[in-house]
Amino acid sequence: MSQSLILALIFGLSSVGWAQTTVKPVPAHPTTAIDGKVLYREYCAACHGADGKGAGPAAVALKKAPTDLTHIARANNGSFPEERMLRILQGEDSVTAHGSGAMPVWGTVFNNMSPSIEMAQLRVHALLSYLEKIQVK
Repeated sequence: MSQSLILALIFGLSSVGWAQTTVKPVPAHPTTAIDGKVLYREYCAACHGADGKGAGPAAVALKKAPTDLTHIARANNGSFPEERMLRILQGEDSVTAHGSGAMPVWGTVFNNMSPSIEMAQLRVHALLSYLEKIQVK
């Protein structure tokens, strides 16, 4: 998988006046953040939305709508599947909706930008913890 993030939308008009929406992949920028909410906003909100409901600014340009991350526990009988979500974030499990791997594998991205594996793992776990906190009751 490419280590690109889907971060920016470019809106243009064709010669007939129809709006075209495309996603411009850009390299992941390094971060010093270790707070899950900050990491989410930096790396996930472009697609999943600031509130996690799947309506980020890049969502309209994706082939498949991003998942509403606030309903993960609800879809799993009220229990947040921490182990499975960890495997998804680390790229060990795939998500069928992502098809060709449109969602970056954050474990790999964080490993490549971190000075140590421990820092990368800290970020993945912080992001996982934040996802658990935003679950609807």
